Amino acid sequence: MTETASILTRADENLPGSLDRLFDLVRIQSISTDPAYKAECRKAAEWLVAELTSLGFEASVRDTPGHPMVVAHHAAAKAGAPHVLFYGHYDVQPVDPLNLWDTAPFEPSIKELDGGRKVITGRGTADDKGQLMTFVEACRAYKEINGALPCEVTILFEGEEESGSPSLKPFLEANAAELKADYALVCDTSMWDRDTPAISAGLRGLVGEEIVVSAADRDLHSGMFGGAAANPIHILTKILAGLHDETGRVTLDGFYDGVEETPTQIKAAWETLGQTAETFLGEIGLSIPSGEKGRSVLELVWARPTAEVNGIWGGYTGEGFKTVIAAQASAKVSFRLVGAQDPDKIRAAFRAYVTSKIPADCSVEFHKHGGSPAIQLPYDSSLLNTAKSALSDEWPKPAVVIGMGGSIPIVGDFQKMLGMESLLVGFGLSDDRIHSPNEKYELQSFHKGIRSWIRILDALAA
Repeated sequence: MTETASILTRADENLPGSLDRLFDLVRIQSISTDPAYKAECRKAAEWLVAELTSLGFEASVRDTPGHPMVVAHHAAAKAGAPHVLFYGHYDVQPVDPLNLWDTAPFEPSIKELDGGRKVITGRGTADDKGQLMTFVEACRAYKEINGALPCEVTILFEGEEESGSPSLKPFLEANAAELKADYALVCDTSMWDRDTPAISAGLRGLVGEEIVVSAADRDLHSGMFGGAAANPIHILTKILAGLHDETGRVTLDGFYDGVEETPTQIKAAWETLGQTAETFLGEIGLSIPSGEKGRSVLELVWARPTAEVNGIWGGYTGEGFKTVIAAQASAKVSFRLVGAQDPDKIRAAFRAYVTSKIPADCSVEFHKHGGSPAIQLPYDSSLLNTAKSALSDEWPKPAVVIGMGGSIPIVGDFQKMLGMESLLVGFGLSDDRIHSPNEKYELQSFHKGIRSWIRILDALAA
């Protein structure tokens, strides 16, 4: 039996104990957004430090103005091995409404679903305690068989991911030299389906803007002033409607600067996944894609930029009817960015466009709501292809390279502040009900996730 096979066998043998340890961690009610659970968050950090220390890591709880970080280091078996930084978070979402849970959220258990699928139930099982423990248990199996790890490993577990990570950037800045590695491993992602592992190669960036259009100095009687006075709701809706042309493209000047076409071979690989507009949108009661014409639904949500209106209000919206012309109208608009799009340039272009459409006797205010660039791992990256091969050896179906429509800010911070590419590999599923009652994590995801990290560490070391 090869060394790798022996380590994988040990991970199999360890599974009952691995589950016991995960259950112990899940029982800790580390809800970061509620001050009432501050002590529980520290308890989770201390529990992780104890586990990592038992595996030979130099581990410590690091205090922050909020909940503590966990930082741990372990040398590699051989000099010159790659250095990886593994990131996860130990905090969880609140459990409300409690009455919608089938079982107690902090009393994990194994449940069998229809068809024989077994799942681990409880808050944090998928997001992110089960995910991070796959890596910890992979290190355990490696140490028990080999006595060492194939890569130099630094671990960073934070306790504020579910409450905006206010302490994370200052912590990265203050500890950049200690945390910098060859690349980061991030586990807070998902598989394509329960038999197909996935690597997320792209994360869209984000620009958020709130605009307030003002006209008259008060709400007006629409009979007395209608037809003569400017109506800010008319002005605003015309502006918002003009953000897209008839083909679905965004009309802002320079909006597509830095946007590259998805490689043909990647689009062809996405087509083999069998996702259509009908299957994707059918789950939400729709069937017709609304973005850029001539593009697949996966390309639209993974690799193309967007402009979306997230909220709009003005005038009278209460019960009954009130015939007024509002003095103000407001909207919240977000842009999802890809490639090398510059958030500052997108914001400036949007403001210039809006301002150009405001009548001379009216005004507009802008309120900034964050901005971050997209993250894109090269599709031909050796890091990506190494992990893809390792995952394909473990799962029933070959690994696929996907994009992510949303954002994971920590990945951008690793790139900008520490100069590291990130490998995004997770084993969650779309039906894991993260942030919702009855959160679960597939037993297969946990078991094969452990085995997957063993294979990935082996492959990176090689």
